[in-house]
Amino acid sequence: MFAKKTYKKMAELRFSALREVFNREPVEVKIPSKVVSEYYAENVFDLPKMEHYLSKEAYKIVKQAINEGKSLNRQEADMVATGLKAWAIEKGATHYTHWFHPLTEGTAEKHDGFIEYGENQKVVEKFSGEVLVQSEPDASSFPSGGIRNTFEARGYTAWDVSSPVFIIGTTLCIPTIFVSYTGEALDFKAPLLKSLSQLDKAAVDVCQYFDKDVTRVIGTLGVEQEYFLIDEALYYARPDLVLADRTLMGHQSSKDQQLADHYFGSIPERVMSFMKDFECEAYKLGIPVKTRHNEVAPNQFECAPIYEEINLAVDHNQLLMDIMKKVARRHKFRVLFHEKPFAGINGSGKHNNWSMATNTGVNLLSPGKNPKTNLQFLTFLVNVIKAVNDNNELLRASVMNESNSYRLGGHEAPPAIISVFVGSYLTNMLENVAAKVTERKMTPAQKTELKLGIGKIPGILLDNTDRNRTSPFAFTGNRFEFRAVGSSANCSAAMIVLNTAVAHQLFQFKKDVDSIIKKGRNKDEAIFQVLKKYILESQKVLFEGDGYSKEWQDEASERGLCSISSVPESVSMYLSEKSKEVLIGTGIFNEKELESRVEVEYEKFTKKVQIESRVLGDLAVNHIIPTAVTYMTSLVENVRGLKEIFNDVEYEKLAGVRKELIVTISNHSSSIKKLVNEMIEERKKANVIEDSYKKAIAYESNVKPYLEEIRNHIDKLELIVDNEIWPLPKYRELLFTR
Repeated sequence: MFAKKTYKKMAELRFSALREVFNREPVEVKIPSKVVSEYYAENVFDLPKMEHYLSKEAYKIVKQAINEGKSLNRQEADMVATGLKAWAIEKGATHYTHWFHPLTEGTAEKHDGFIEYGENQKVVEKFSGEVLVQSEPDASSFPSGGIRNTFEARGYTAWDVSSPVFIIGTTLCIPTIFVSYTGEALDFKAPLLKSLSQLDKAAVDVCQYFDKDVTRVIGTLGVEQEYFLIDEALYYARPDLVLADRTLMGHQSSKDQQLADHYFGSIPERVMSFMKDFECEAYKLGIPVKTRHNEVAPNQFECAPIYEEINLAVDHNQLLMDIMKKVARRHKFRVLFHEKPFAGINGSGKHNNWSMATNTGVNLLSPGKNPKTNLQFLTFLVNVIKAVNDNNELLRASVMNESNSYRLGGHEAPPAIISVFVGSYLTNMLENVAAKVTERKMTPAQKTELKLGIGKIPGILLDNTDRNRTSPFAFTGNRFEFRAVGSSANCSAAMIVLNTAVAHQLFQFKKDVDSIIKKGRNKDEAIFQVLKKYILESQKVLFEGDGYSKEWQDEASERGLCSISSVPESVSMYLSEKSKEVLIGTGIFNEKELESRVEVEYEKFTKKVQIESRVLGDLAVNHIIPTAVTYMTSLVENVRGLKEIFNDVEYEKLAGVRKELIVTISNHSSSIKKLVNEMIEERKKANVIEDSYKKAIAYESNVKPYLEEIRNHIDKLELIVDNEIWPLPKYRELLFTR
């Protein structure tokens, strides 16, 4: 929209946008039924629909494939495709697509019609097991980190049976993995599924110490999604929001979130209408959105679902973001998922609430009712802490990117230093375990005392300690909340690392315990001794205090925790020997796949900074400086007029302030122009660097700092220049006009 209007009239566009917003009315939302359960998952080919549309044999095959992770052969796939096509066409579907997660920040789909030529060139609807199971999108046009060249276009998508097929509009969407012609994963889903498989194997092995009935462990996830809403008229009047997803300039509003009056406040009427609408669409697709509320920053909101199996939760979160964007357009809104779209106020995260559940219905991170089940809880708690301790750099790399770097460490977002918070109760318990267990054989009295101590863990730990919002990885009663994940991110990146790190640690735990048992110690004693060792080795990652404090940053550095401020340097930790041992050693990636993903991250970082610098340079030179000069010219004319009317004494009194403003505006304008020219030159130097890591470092060190310097001058001009001619909507308008 803004591209259709000349930038010469930007101030007019700003005020026109404000008039549009003031005249907005809430959009009426049509809900299929007052009872959500009556239309929930109506557009999902779930088990009840499979049972209805598939033959008994086909239904049994699919159900087994979902539960056991088995693939279908072509004949079995044909049986499923027949019933699936009948359901889809009955629902009005005309096309199908393989829906996948490439290494971008969204999902991908290519639609094909059901129509084929039948006999006598008559068009008929066809859908076979072959197209259900596999498709062939162009792999060269997606980020691949060098795995695929432009002339090597072939890639494959393959059906993920564990994630249900769904319909959006008139298109049947089939969740798939995406791999290259040579077999390397080009997406997030394939390695995520591998990480879940490894977590399952490792956790089941450990569960066997406590319950022989456990045959499967499922990673669970609940994703809290934060976001901003901006009226579309104001959005289009801000080219930086359109092109860079965040405001590259804008002075802080006099009032923003200081009073915390927006947090949990009454939801604005237009926003509520939008929420009801996207929740309705989510329910139709089986996405269990449960919570909605105002967040701390003005015009910031949050939604959260019920917990699901991790693979499904990730699919649903990606799908939910897409739904929210589409529904927002109906309500004349734009959703901002950028981690820091506005300076000086809270950014947005995607808190990943992670746990593990057994096929017997036990949450492994929830304390039990007796010493035996509490020992199991303690075992998994300590192993997760140890995994975070040993893979600190890797976990940090999994959440670090260009946009999230603006958020981490500021305004209630957790710091980029990865530490673990468990609360005072569990901290004391861990200290007691470490103190009581010795290397020598324990006496019966010691065993009993220790077991009783563990047996006293309350069934509900939720209220035994305060919450720590400054912790990036906090235990919250029956799960860990990985708060450092960015709001625009695909959760898979963080979940792949967390699942794999914990799996790798559990495999090691099993080896360590078994080696002690072989020496003649009993099982419980062996477990206690290994747990003590792990607790002592993980002390550096446990932190209960203020993650924002300067003291913690210094202390974390002394402890040896990763505190690299550079995004490219942090991402490079994927390639450390320890990271390779975990990610390649467990079979999640091969060397080529891991290196290619790091290359993709370097490239994404470079391109984002490049885009932001281009947008800022354009706006600064073509809009801000001309506006400042226009206002300065009016001041000059005013000074001249005063000279003609007043005598010298009166003139000096009246013209003094105006002259100061003229000089100030001139200085800021000159500085902006100079800095933009310097930034362009640094960009040119960086662009000729061939090594992707060195190029990313050059953009971070030599280009990115100019963004803040230029912004400072622009923001000061915003406070000086006449409001009537300022070209862009201001923060007070963007954040408080609904």
